[in-house]
Amino acid sequence: MEIFNYMEKYNYEELVFFNDSKTGLKAITCIHSTKLGPSLGGTRLWNYKSESEAIEDVLRLARGMSLKSACAGLDLGGGKTVIIAAPKKVKGNELFWRSYGRFIESLNGRYITAEDVNTSTEEMEYVAKETSFVAGLRSKSGDPSPMTAYGVYMAMKASAFKAFGSDNLGGKKISVQGLGHVGLVLCDYLAKDNAELVVSDIDSDKVKKVVELYKAKEVNVNAIYEQDVDIFAPCGLGAIINDETIPKLKCKVIAGSANNVLKESHHGKILKEKGIVYAPDYVANAGGVINVAMENPVYNYEAAKSATEKIYDRILEIFEISDRENISTNEAADKLAIQRIESIGEIHSRYIRK
Repeated sequence: MEIFNYMEKYNYEELVFFNDSKTGLKAITCIHSTKLGPSLGGTRLWNYKSESEAIEDVLRLARGMSLKSACAGLDLGGGKTVIIAAPKKVKGNELFWRSYGRFIESLNGRYITAEDVNTSTEEMEYVAKETSFVAGLRSKSGDPSPMTAYGVYMAMKASAFKAFGSDNLGGKKISVQGLGHVGLVLCDYLAKDNAELVVSDIDSDKVKKVVELYKAKEVNVNAIYEQDVDIFAPCGLGAIINDETIPKLKCKVIAGSANNVLKESHHGKILKEKGIVYAPDYVANAGGVINVAMENPVYNYEAAKSATEKIYDRILEIFEISDRENISTNEAADKLAIQRIESIGEIHSRYIRK
């Protein structure tokens, strides 16, 4: 990847590398856009195989956050951090996370972080000792995962309405890939609706828990794509809808919490041609960022939940644009988000003395 060419193509603002030899911290923060407001995005902890893989991931994730906030109607930009480390080695390490907090503080409010894959409120509490630019703390809105799951649930119901003519998920066979913070809560919503669950995760303990709680069927991580289900919910890592997996799919709907589910944009067009209803990931999983945005001035759970429920209508609006203009649903979502970023960004270009 030619980084500057890629950044220029998609209008990125910053890519910052942090290194602390004493704690072993190796972090990359990407700020995609601050046109709507300060960039917001979680901190992902992952043992990447290479630096180039981490850079590609943080670039894609940060842009996704810009589009997510814009589509959700929030005055926030998009950013993201990835930390290259083995999760079990650094979780709960106070010095490691306070060091990271100092780096976040050095960005002077252009980026606000929160928890993400393999990070939790515990790590963010340490980060908050060094910076105020952190959200999702226990003393505020807390873990955004439950609200993310609720938003995905809303997106799934809207997608079911589009595909099956009813948003009732009772009796539907639904496969869930990834049983982390969000995937587990989503399974709870679906089980209460009497959906039939098929699950997979690289962590066998998480699978065992869901199987016992919800009488779910366990399948191998590589077999999840070819399951004969009504709905597929990707709730792990991204880029899993690609040239290799699309031919295996037997579902009618894809709606999950994972970011950047499509490996390439054109895969959305292929899904449309195959008659698979795809709820664009950053619209479906916006519940978490909506929850965090509701922290100011004072967090209100009911207001956050009400705002998250609007994901249902936004998904239907995107389907309508997709059908009317004969474009993929991800293209329709991008169009909606970019239009808002550019229009509000133009207003923000006017100088106001503070």
